Amino acid sequence: MGGDAAGPIPDASHDFAIWEKRVDALMVLCAERGHFTVDGLRRVLEDMPAENYDTMSYYERWIVSINQNLIEGGVYSTAELAAKMSEVAARGDTYGDATGG
Repeated sequence: MGGDAAGPIPDASHDFAIWEKRVDALMVLCAERGHFTVDGLRRVLEDMPAENYDTMSYYERWIVSINQNLIEGGVYSTAELAAKMSEVAARGDTYGDATGG
């Protein structure tokens, strides 16, 4: 993080969870539409408190960065995001339990 030694990088491959694939797809789609740049994404990651950076997975950090860039770019507001999150939560715990993909 920010030039600090990262330590060993695990090189074992694994199948990505469906939500990780969705984060990757969201990043590609939003970048193609010009909603953010690589530098904008990197800025949010580098501004992240070390504790958050160290406790989040790779794709958790990326969705935080994507979200922050979309809010800053005016794609949606925090109020709109909160309303959508409430709507999704109301669907129940098992909604979207898709496997594979």
